[in-house]
Amino acid sequence: MALQGPEELLEEPEDLDEDASISPAEEITLPAGPGAEDEPQETVLLPWDRFSAWLHCICVVGFDLELGQAVEVIYPHHSKLSEKEKTSICYLSFPDSNSGCLGDTQFCFRFRQGSNRKSSLGCFLETADRDAPPCLKREQGHYYGYVYFRQVRDKTLKRGYFQKSLVLISKLPYVTFFHSLLKILAPEYFEKQEPCLEAACNDIDRWPTPQPGRVLTLPIMGVVIKVRIPTCYDKPGTSQLVQSTQSDSSVSIVLPTIHEVDLFRCFYPVFFHIQMLWELSSDTVLALVSCISPLRYCSDFRPYFTIHDSEFKEYTTRTQAPPSVILGVTNPFFAKTLQHWPHIIRIGDMKQKSSNSFRR
Repeated sequence: MALQGPEELLEEPEDLDEDASISPAEEITLPAGPGAEDEPQETVLLPWDRFSAWLHCICVVGFDLELGQAVEVIYPHHSKLSEKEKTSICYLSFPDSNSGCLGDTQFCFRFRQGSNRKSSLGCFLETADRDAPPCLKREQGHYYGYVYFRQVRDKTLKRGYFQKSLVLISKLPYVTFFHSLLKILAPEYFEKQEPCLEAACNDIDRWPTPQPGRVLTLPIMGVVIKVRIPTCYDKPGTSQLVQSTQSDSSVSIVLPTIHEVDLFRCFYPVFFHIQMLWELSSDTVLALVSCISPLRYCSDFRPYFTIHDSEFKEYTTRTQAPPSVILGVTNPFFAKTLQHWPHIIRIGDMKQKSSNSFRR
């Protein structure tokens, strides 16, 4: 299986010239939150710092008849991923089920970070995390992968199908926001290919950093998204919804939330479209975790998990008690392998009168 694209994509970037399409380093003033009087009031953002505040990288994962899933492209080119991380991304970016669904599907997964990486945004990120609710703090040892998968018939290909995923890799658990971003970015990428990704990366590198409590306007490929990132100081039980105003003539999309999953959709007792199983499974795990919000779920959870995951043996062993983890799976293999687990939720089991079953 191939785990990386052309070698030049992984090389360190050359010195940037004046005409490079990249936002220059700028000096911004950070807002002081409660308890932040002793924090520095200014910080310098270098090229790609703004991008790194939102995303680690963007990956394109394709399917090769001889090699299997392969990371074809990584943007920005200087982004680093270990071989283990690439393996996880490769296997988790494609649906793992017997369904032959056609069209576009979105889901997300979570995987362990292979190694610690230092960031020039360290002090700023600590400040932003301090003001964020526990459930929205930046992940320390894991990445999220937000996937837009496309499968369509193509007679010009040996397999008869075009299969490719566009994946956003981030430390941020902003599920709704990144899924909305992919709905803008992915269709453009599938039509215009790599130049579209380069343009998108440069747009993101001009965004303001994700500061809790601020209403942000984020331009991306001719579309402007308006969002607000919650803070830990928001009143519990209330929602600080972003409202459209008359001055928002340039705003295309207003997102009322950046992270909340539709609980009703996830747990509605009947699912007739079995081809959407992995997408529903992914959201269901996130919905379970969000049930205790604003508290943070501190055990491990994987919205999408496959037999190829590097922790597969660790989580399926019978030599010890089941681990403290929530797994979202779609492969029927797990029904037998994990039948000894004490808590199992099945979605879309058409053999039963009720399509949902829960076993304790």
